[in-house]
Amino acid sequence: MNTRPDHTTGNDHHPDQPAASKPRIAITMGDPTGIGAEVIAKALADPTVRSLGRFIIYGMEETLDVAAGLAELETCWYRCPHDRVRSINSGVVLADYDEYSVPPGMRSPSSEGGAASLRFVEDAMRAAGEGVVDAIVTGPIHKTSWKLAGCRLPGHTELLGQHFNRKQVTMMFAGGPLKVALASAHVGLFDLRNGFTIGRVFHTIDAFDEALRRYWGIREPRIAVAGLNPHAGEGGRFGDEESRIIEPAITMARELGILADGPFPGDTVFHKALHGPFDGVVAMYHDQGLIPVKLLAFDSAVNVTLGLPIIRTSVDHGTALDIAGRNKANPGSMKSAIKLACELASRPPFDCPRIPLKISEAAATPAPQPEHRPQ
Repeated sequence: MNTRPDHTTGNDHHPDQPAASKPRIAITMGDPTGIGAEVIAKALADPTVRSLGRFIIYGMEETLDVAAGLAELETCWYRCPHDRVRSINSGVVLADYDEYSVPPGMRSPSSEGGAASLRFVEDAMRAAGEGVVDAIVTGPIHKTSWKLAGCRLPGHTELLGQHFNRKQVTMMFAGGPLKVALASAHVGLFDLRNGFTIGRVFHTIDAFDEALRRYWGIREPRIAVAGLNPHAGEGGRFGDEESRIIEPAITMARELGILADGPFPGDTVFHKALHGPFDGVVAMYHDQGLIPVKLLAFDSAVNVTLGLPIIRTSVDHGTALDIAGRNKANPGSMKSAIKLACELASRPPFDCPRIPLKISEAAATPAPQPEHRPQ
């Protein structure tokens, strides 16, 4: 066990950057029954990743030590009781929650795992709000465990929005050549109609455009907007949400100077993004956006929450209970999430202001007609 009497930590220094200037990153372990501890231990075992920032892991020492041992890794953290961690000077500190206990070998959703993983995130959010850390990286949680622990919210994104009092937050994914924002996230398909509004689609386009400018420095992002229905509705034959909701949202976005096009059929829009002029895609629902991202970047995609006053990135996978405790988890997504959090937190935002169009100019630029293919 690596224990020190205070919360100053470690000696990992990037040769070209003083430790005190590196971003301070909170990493939450996620559900103790899943692969969160394993991917964190493997990610931070990489000296290149570890050199990018100063880290506080919110988690359980026993679980992390077991994961590191199974992977035959030296632990790189210093343990400190979680109620004594108030800052991070260098290296990696483990804010240990030894009051929580999960039976060894448990590989199923549980109230114990839900309570622990909720506490890790709640304390990391509090640390971010108080300026102790500059960004949060979240490990995978099990939504059923959160429910068993009494949490009514379906996931991290909603919890972060509630904590920081943001009614509109957007789930975005960056994976390989794709950047995708979701107009709806953890909503059942049959429930989507109850909240599918012009405002929801417009807000997603707006937040996505701002992020592409602010974080990725794209001066004039081109955003492709997917349709909801097959063939983007095909002129109302398969639904009218495109003409009634999505097209008005695109028009509103153009009036602000956002270069948004669509709605395009969901089965062709990602091909356009990969091989055409677009910088990102707004998908209408969770799996529409996540299937292509995970197909192209299963082990390296990152979840980014837009609309928060802090930076939050996350792995794009779940707890993987089927392989937990077997040293089979790939840490690629956790490495990517840590790297992106450090990158975004260590540089000033890009200055790429919009140039609003006049209403007449926006109206004079019609959206491209969706492609129709014979079936």
